[in-house]
Amino acid sequence: MCRLREAPAEQPGLEPQAMAGYMIEVTRLDGKTYYVNPHQIESVECNPDSTLTMLSGKRLVVKEEYGILLERVIEYRSRIGGFKNEE
Repeated sequence: MCRLREAPAEQPGLEPQAMAGYMIEVTRLDGKTYYVNPHQIESVECNPDSTLTMLSGKRLVVKEEYGILLERVIEYRSRIGGFKNEE
């Protein structure tokens, strides 16, 4: 799956549950879990695997299907009030 920051290693004071408030969880094809800032996702391709293209140009292949990724981004944006300016 995609990786911008690995929560336990790079954020020693935050538990994975706390990281969920700031990022969305994704899983690499090898099963390792990472957290990604959804504001940095430029596009999602469904090749047969989901490929996230980040604003930096980095491409990340993840296990989650597009629908799951979309649900996680919508839930995240609802939690931070991201849709208030878009209504």
